Amino acid sequence: MAQQPSSFLLPNATGLLPPAEGRAVGLPRGAGVPWSRQKRYLSPHDVGLVLDYHNQVRAQVSPPAANMEYMVWDEQLARAAEAWAARCLWDHGPPQLIKHVGQNLSIQSGRQRSVVDMVRSWHQEKQHYSFPHPHECSPRCPSKCSSSVCSHYTQMVWASSSRLGCALSTCTNIQVWGSTWRHATLLVCNYAIKGNWLGEAPYKVGRPCSACPPAYGGGCSNNMCFTGLRSNQVSWF
Repeated sequence: MAQQPSSFLLPNATGLLPPAEGRAVGLPRGAGVPWSRQKRYLSPHDVGLVLDYHNQVRAQVSPPAANMEYMVWDEQLARAAEAWAARCLWDHGPPQLIKHVGQNLSIQSGRQRSVVDMVRSWHQEKQHYSFPHPHECSPRCPSKCSSSVCSHYTQMVWASSSRLGCALSTCTNIQVWGSTWRHATLLVCNYAIKGNWLGEAPYKVGRPCSACPPAYGGGCSNNMCFTGLRSNQVSWF
């Protein structure tokens, strides 16, 4: 019997993690994935669409964010996403990598949707998420999700997660919760700095750009802390 068109999210993003010192670490070179050049799974056009969609979501959060950082594309994160997506595993990883970066996954089979539609499914978790206001955080903020998962959305809008790298892979066979999916499309997005820290809100509430990190030098664009980079892509090599 033919498989019906399907699309799923992994039940959590990279989880809610306890706060830790030194979170602002760079992605370690090697981090458990091969760094040899591989076929790119996202076209430059799709890269622009995915990145623009993330920034639109980040710019329009409600309540407004005082410290939301403009997101840029990171080639190192994208290469790590390519390497993991190529393994066709319905799980987060590799373990060495996700100690340092956030990660969202989505998968589909049957009728193909655009990559933006796959990302949009993370944003749709917003309808189940209630932002923890400052008076509720004393000192730790409660997790206020009325559904099984909101952590894909909160990772998208985590203020300090300003670098993004994603990849798509077509998997001939992939195990998804005990079933074999054939010719499925797997999307992996990596985020740095890692978000979803237990007891913390995704961002500070306030007038846009009123609490930007000093490194931005007061720069602000479309409600986000902005450095004035001419390009929205970052290359580590």
